[in-house]
Amino acid sequence: MSACATIPPPKPITGSWLDVHHPNPREGDYWNETTGRFSAADWSVKIGEMAALGMDTIVVTSVILRGKTFYPSDYLPPWPGLACADPLGAVLAGAGHYGLRVFLGAGYFSDNTGAARPANAAERRGRREVPLELVRQYGENPSFHGWYLPVEAGINGHFPDDYLSYTREMSDHCRAAAPGKPILIAPYGTRTIIPGTTFRRQLEALPVDFVAYQDEVGVRKTTPEELPCIFDRLHELHRDLPIPLWADMEIFDFEGRTYGSPLVPAPFPRVRRQLHALSPRVEKILCYQYPGLMNPPHGHAFAGHRDSTALYAAYREWWQTAGA
Repeated sequence: MSACATIPPPKPITGSWLDVHHPNPREGDYWNETTGRFSAADWSVKIGEMAALGMDTIVVTSVILRGKTFYPSDYLPPWPGLACADPLGAVLAGAGHYGLRVFLGAGYFSDNTGAARPANAAERRGRREVPLELVRQYGENPSFHGWYLPVEAGINGHFPDDYLSYTREMSDHCRAAAPGKPILIAPYGTRTIIPGTTFRRQLEALPVDFVAYQDEVGVRKTTPEELPCIFDRLHELHRDLPIPLWADMEIFDFEGRTYGSPLVPAPFPRVRRQLHALSPRVEKILCYQYPGLMNPPHGHAFAGHRDSTALYAAYREWWQTAGA
């Protein structure tokens, strides 16, 4: 009798996005004000919580929002009302202390926080100058691992032409500022992908190193039960490409109307189904997002909805048994 095949344990969440301030109206209502009051020590505590939960990667959604910065800039004003003068530096310092790597979100230089479109003057200047400024200020920090391009693809069968142009331009600027640092993107429209020759050629030509596709469960476009079919197609596409297949797993729900109400923690049974569906098909699971949606019950830097402690506790128990 042949030996039974060993079923590998499900993959845990090993990284998370991190917003200093959520870019979309209403969605960050439960934590934007609180994270705005965070000190550098509070940011370090939050990074320590993530490390203690087995995470090794942070994706800072963006270092700038609507032309105002989350770090001291030589030519752009700071985001108003922040208690910490340099939240980005605090995140990088905390990540360095706890051994996490950080992708910095180089984008949102002007009012555009949506899909890629032709750049205005402020956007063009930001694309050119911000990567250089970030490398001057933080290039020696060992936790500064790579770049994230936060303007999202909006796939509809294939990548839009405007997005491909944006990605090529931003990749050129980022690689010129810091040669060798990898680039991450996280497109949406995942369920619409047509896995044929056109999409494969687009992937082959993309000047990026990692693609973390949004699972779109939190935004109510996809169910956990649909994920195996969707990510099986992606797995076949990426199998022969040098770009690893990652997942951007949404651990949120909306309190009310989709895109028009605050984000709240998803019930853990749904998150568990997402984890089990994605694990066999991707190399790494990132989540959107630990800050604001997960908190230890007695944490010293609490930010988010009261139910975030329940999601944290249920996930931690699962991680220590099934996922660790």
